[in-house]
Amino acid sequence: MAGPPPVPPPGPNPVTSKLRSRVPGLLLAALPTVFLAYFFVYPLVRILWRGLGGDDLSGFRRVLGDADFLGVAWFTFWQAALSTILTLLVALPGAYVFARYSFRGKSLLRAAITVPFVLPTVVVGSAFLALLGDRGVLGLGLDGTLWSILLAHVFYNYPIVVRTVGGLWSHLDPRTVEAARMLGATRLQAFTEVTLPLLRPALAAAASIVFLFTFTSFGVILILGGARYATLEVEIFRQTTSFLNLEIAAALAVLQLVGVTAILAAYSRYQERHAVAQDLQPAAVAARPPRSRGERVFVGGNLAFMGLLLGVPLGVLVERSFRATGGGYGLDAYRALDDRGRALFVAPAEAIGNSLAFAGVAALMALVIGLSAAVVVAYRRGAASRWFDTLLMLPLGTSAVTIGFGFLIALDTPIDLRTSAALVPIAHALVAIPFVVRSVVPLLRSVRERLREAAAVLGASPGRVWREIDLPIIARAAAVALGFAFAVSIGEFGATSFVVRPDAPTVPIAIFRYLSQPGPLNFASAMAMSTILMLITAAGVLAIDRFRPPGLGDF
Repeated sequence: MAGPPPVPPPGPNPVTSKLRSRVPGLLLAALPTVFLAYFFVYPLVRILWRGLGGDDLSGFRRVLGDADFLGVAWFTFWQAALSTILTLLVALPGAYVFARYSFRGKSLLRAAITVPFVLPTVVVGSAFLALLGDRGVLGLGLDGTLWSILLAHVFYNYPIVVRTVGGLWSHLDPRTVEAARMLGATRLQAFTEVTLPLLRPALAAAASIVFLFTFTSFGVILILGGARYATLEVEIFRQTTSFLNLEIAAALAVLQLVGVTAILAAYSRYQERHAVAQDLQPAAVAARPPRSRGERVFVGGNLAFMGLLLGVPLGVLVERSFRATGGGYGLDAYRALDDRGRALFVAPAEAIGNSLAFAGVAALMALVIGLSAAVVVAYRRGAASRWFDTLLMLPLGTSAVTIGFGFLIALDTPIDLRTSAALVPIAHALVAIPFVVRSVVPLLRSVRERLREAAAVLGASPGRVWREIDLPIIARAAAVALGFAFAVSIGEFGATSFVVRPDAPTVPIAIFRYLSQPGPLNFASAMAMSTILMLITAAGVLAIDRFRPPGLGDF
């Protein structure tokens, strides 16, 4: 008598395998792969080759043998290190307040303090110029000094530390500190020996992000640094636009890429070696209203400090935009936005239209390419998927100036695109695509396979499965990603400064050109355009924070 039929070996679900095989993975991967290969990898390789000076490394040796260029590299490093330390020291009390205390308006304030981080750097530079410069409210004449650069960097990066460190701090069990205090530890000892070791992963993450942003600082240094201070990013811009010395600029870009790679590698190694396993608690468990008078003074003082640090520069920016050229206040600067010929070939109002148009195109481009890439990363597991995901993230760790410079020296074949206006949204989309991928992939992976399998069994095509199951789940995250891409694009300055056409400037370019021209009306026009750009960006960020799906994180 024949026995029972053999049981097939365990393997992937045949319905799921069939569904995934029907998803055109190669076609979906082709779009982001070709886009990144031509507009990112190829320009980067051209920069590396030109910067090294060919087989004899002549370009790189020229930079390493020049004391001035080495001085720029050294200043880039130590100002970034000092900015990072100052930001951590200033922001840690704020992170503690958000992590351990509940108070009225906390959610709105958490969203509001994110605004400085996503503001265009040219707006941040303009705000501190209006506050600390010769023509500023305080009249301190600190433009062109290291102090103005450091203050602007602290202002710009303060939200990173508060939200990154405070996010983990809010989930630490407060009873560990209470136990240490009961055993005789002082507040300082409890912090340094109990809390600080548990916060190391978040501190390392925040410090690495702040250091990376200040190491590649461009707009803030360009506006506030003057002729005395220049980072590698600014020097690449000067060597290209002022001296047409592309070989030196390429060599400096290589030096900067080495520095960025070293930062990322050091952070990855630190996180791997110092990861701490711990039991996290819901944020509501740790947060409580301030009870004693000392706690209320501490919370109130920190909130007041946040208001001064983050609100005063932006408030001064708005105030200076209404300062009339003949004294008093008026709308002279805003009326002048219809004039052309003072610093631009077009009317400043046209620059606002250009920025909105470029941002819209870049956001849609980033959404289409990012969604295609996210589907591949989420559906196709394995080493190939991980490498593909890493490739998608690389533009986020590359300076915008390097991307723009790469376009300038590489995109002359097979078609010369270097004078095309299309390069502006393409450059913006490169930086925005990682935001789309990181926003969508976690939700795609959270969709239960049974839903897709059931739809496939009932005869739904892969396209219909995507429309009926996946798309409704990720729609909100995709909208948030679209908003982030729009905000990134509308304020991008570094790459745009290389590829923008004179007859189609963006708002950040217009602001910089007005600041470069003498005269009170030009200064007021720069403040007016900065105010408009700030309001557009702030509205976008508040909308993103309001509609963000749970679990996407702070940034």
